[in-house]
Amino acid sequence: MKEPPLSSLRGFVTLHVTGPQVERFINVISEAGIVIWDVRPAEGGASLKLLLNDFYVLRPILKKTGCRMHVTGRSGLPFLMARLWKRKFFGMGILVFGIMLFMLSTMVWSIRVEGNEKIASEDILAAARQEGVYPFQWIWRLDEPDKLSKGLLAQLPGVSWIGVQRTGTSIKIQVVESKQPDIKPLLSQRHLISRTDAVVTEIYAEQGRPVVARNSRVKKGDILISGALGDEENVQYVVAKGEVKGLVWHEYNIEVPLTTTNSSYTGERKDRTYLVLGKWAIQLWGYGDSPFEKSRTLTEHDPLSWRSIKLPLGLMTEKEMEISETSETLTPEAGFEKGIERAKNDILARYGVDSVIKSQKVLHEKKENGKVYMKVIFEVEENISEELPIVNN
Repeated sequence: MKEPPLSSLRGFVTLHVTGPQVERFINVISEAGIVIWDVRPAEGGASLKLLLNDFYVLRPILKKTGCRMHVTGRSGLPFLMARLWKRKFFGMGILVFGIMLFMLSTMVWSIRVEGNEKIASEDILAAARQEGVYPFQWIWRLDEPDKLSKGLLAQLPGVSWIGVQRTGTSIKIQVVESKQPDIKPLLSQRHLISRTDAVVTEIYAEQGRPVVARNSRVKKGDILISGALGDEENVQYVVAKGEVKGLVWHEYNIEVPLTTTNSSYTGERKDRTYLVLGKWAIQLWGYGDSPFEKSRTLTEHDPLSWRSIKLPLGLMTEKEMEISETSETLTPEAGFEKGIERAKNDILARYGVDSVIKSQKVLHEKKENGKVYMKVIFEVEENISEELPIVNN
């Protein structure tokens, strides 16, 4: 016979039947309307399966046929519930775990923002919170994605489209920002003046009236490009724009040691961990003397916090790192070149990388006490203009 429907829910047993009239036993069961299946010959008899409800009506049939039975298997929901009932706390734990797992799977755990460049992610997350989208929110309390997108779009100016997509317990907010023209800063009326004494080499006036010419000598504060157009009676003030380059002389007093000591980390390290209680520190790990001849120690303090309050309890780690020192000795010629290179790098850093060093002249040079001393004048072509606002009384 075929296995009856819902046998796993109703429960069934596996029997091993022995005796002189096993075949008659099976025929009597079938004639009585009892469903059996998976009937197989077994040692001294037969093996079969039947529903749990039919098991209790077998006793008179066994007496009638002179057979004996032995239960070899119990399967189905009734037996599972019986085993769980014997272990009530284990069953309750499984039930509580299933409920908690179901509750955790119906909450929002993470929110990811993508596509934003100009708008801060914090502003988008704050707008999403106003719409009810935030971590640990129930999923069933969220509005439809289309409604959430419209609400976020109304709160965030500068956004042309927002998409909200939920995958499991995570939500992705896709942002497409609208393109806006660059806002040019408002400029006040001004002159361009010289910020230092120089000889003008190039002058380009984009807007305004050039006052000086090439190869003319100017002093600090002289007007290079005037923002005043017209004569004394008819004057119009504009924003002077342009570029003026000139030759400027910079004097450097350079001092270079011929012997230098460099230090570097070897990668070896020893850590010491402390438990911090207020102003007290109790060492937990890392006992013993320092194994390094030369080292440097860095301290990291990690206090415990509750919300925005830092508690007087935490861990402190001291990282002692081994240092290897190497000495480098330069010849006077190499020290001279190193000093010149250092001065040139300083000029480019101060006056712009577009500055051009035209020439250099060493006024004085000497070697004394393991150092090279020199005085050098550099002739540099650089941008000499700066802004001077025009104030009308």
